[in-house]
Amino acid sequence: GQKEPWRVDYFGVGNENWGCGGSMTPDYYANEYRRYQTYVRNYDGNTPINKVCCGANADDYFWTENVLKTCSVNGGDASAYMKLLSLHYYVVPNGWEKKGSAVDFDGEAWYKTMYHALYMDELIRRHSAIMDQYDPKKRIGLCVDEWGTWYDVEPGTNPGFLYQQNTIRDALVAGITLNIFNKHSDRVRLAALAQVVNVLQAVLLTEGDQMIKTPTYYVMHMYRHHQGAQLLESSLSDEGETGIGEWKVPRLTESVSEDEDGVITVTLANLSSDSAESVEISLVDGRYSAEEAFVVTGADMHEHNTFEEPDRVREQPIAVTPKNGREFIITLPAHSVAEIRIHEDM
Repeated sequence: GQKEPWRVDYFGVGNENWGCGGSMTPDYYANEYRRYQTYVRNYDGNTPINKVCCGANADDYFWTENVLKTCSVNGGDASAYMKLLSLHYYVVPNGWEKKGSAVDFDGEAWYKTMYHALYMDELIRRHSAIMDQYDPKKRIGLCVDEWGTWYDVEPGTNPGFLYQQNTIRDALVAGITLNIFNKHSDRVRLAALAQVVNVLQAVLLTEGDQMIKTPTYYVMHMYRHHQGAQLLESSLSDEGETGIGEWKVPRLTESVSEDEDGVITVTLANLSSDSAESVEISLVDGRYSAEEAFVVTGADMHEHNTFEEPDRVREQPIAVTPKNGREFIITLPAHSVAEIRIHEDM
């Protein structure tokens, strides 16, 4: 019933072919990919189709190496065959056999979740290093098109529907992950949370004609200012740790960008389950003013929105104290994600 061709921007050739998509070997899949992608063409000449090659499951570096090797042209650049290479990774705190509850968890489970969320950084760095061998000019983007938390389904729901609640813990996973993506934006060109509505780490939950926004929704909303902006170099001068037992993690993560209007966005995640953090933001030069600042947090790390209390967790303004023209102080509550927007004084 569609008279005109659909505009298709991204075309994935296969999905999870290392598992439920065929249990293929990387060599076999790569040859099938090369064959199939031949006729994924830009037929009208004006609408480019970005071909997505199936990449690895988490830390399967063997898959990445051999798919790119097979897709390289005479041992050279693999970018002739693809625009993006996918990567799937889920944060499963207790392992796949018993994932644990989305809302009933203790401090150790909190830090295990933070620990596994931070693993995304190592995955991107190591897969990117392999990509550098077969795509030295970085023409191929890394496409993290399935990420998020995965817990046991909510009691009384269909196990096949993967319906789970979404707490402050998920907001932190979103903040940590998006900070990592932003800092690796030379390779990470596309990313997709799995999934949007009612499934896994959703941004929206529905029931009949009711709909609520999750804590993850509000983190996504704050981080929208990074999209299309220019990454700025940033670092933390004191990377102290927090955690329980073997599950030690940095107290904070951060990323910074500047948009086309010169507005700087700083995003911060406080990974501590119980301690506030005072952060001093220092810019190298110029004179600046804080434009706005918001935080997503709750009185308790288990806080979440329900159909009875849909606004229990949401974005809220947070105070930023200017110290001088280049420094600002913000106190991040425990288990929080914050955004600060700063503009240069003219």
